[in-house]
Amino acid sequence: MASSGLSNFKFYNVTIPAPNIVHVEINRPQKLNAFYPPMWFELKAIFEQLSVDPGVRCILLSGAGDRAFTAGLDVAEASKPGNPLAAGNFVDPSRKATHLRRHIFELQEVITTVARCEKPVIGLLHGYTYGLGIDLSSACDIRFCLSDTQFCVKEVDIGLAADVGTLSRLPKVVGGVTSWVKEVCLSARPFGAEEAKVNNFVSRVVSGGKAELIKEGVEFAQFLASKSPVAVQGTKNILDAAWGRTVEDNLNYTAIWNAAMVQSTDVERAIMSGLRKKTPTFEKL
Repeated sequence: MASSGLSNFKFYNVTIPAPNIVHVEINRPQKLNAFYPPMWFELKAIFEQLSVDPGVRCILLSGAGDRAFTAGLDVAEASKPGNPLAAGNFVDPSRKATHLRRHIFELQEVITTVARCEKPVIGLLHGYTYGLGIDLSSACDIRFCLSDTQFCVKEVDIGLAADVGTLSRLPKVVGGVTSWVKEVCLSARPFGAEEAKVNNFVSRVVSGGKAELIKEGVEFAQFLASKSPVAVQGTKNILDAAWGRTVEDNLNYTAIWNAAMVQSTDVERAIMSGLRKKTPTFEKL
């Protein structure tokens, strides 16, 4: 089972719905799970912990309430005096730009912490999945959504280019800088679940309500958790390493990775269980 200390978060419900599975739920439903500063750093702390927890084999990420996975950035909070974007106490533009660049890197690192988590992360999307919702879900390995989910790369409508992950990850997860990617990013127009599926952003559209979405997510997470963690985490690592590499470079990376990891007892267990038609069990990783 996952380690203790997972309940000490203000803006996230962190639960264990089944053995070796952790459900992280963004918990600010009264504000459509919109993000403001304290939420970013709690999320980073959660995923840093889960990434290396040997009792965790799969993570679910969802939003509390019935209305939104997340509506994105809390614009009201961001417009208050003292926020980094306002940053007015600088003698010249270069110093202000340096401050803003460091702040953007800091926020990018939060989303990257989700993307580089060693364990598979399944995004369970419902309601409004706007702005930061696209950044965050693009960092997940797998995305399921409800049939009435509304997506939007919203940043153009608030006067900026998305800067914490969408423009870097969305094209990769859907298969390239396609006409569709440019259309939804440049226009900030909303799009629905079926359009997201047709364009490879989500792999499943779930009918019914949020309970059905969570149920389907937990069932699939249990299926993944039944597999060898050496194999699952290695597969995720190698697939992610393929981004930005040539086929030849990734084949070399794969060979080096598996030269160590195929020595695991998981290989023998999986093969012998298949021959004996029994369900294998695997040690923590």
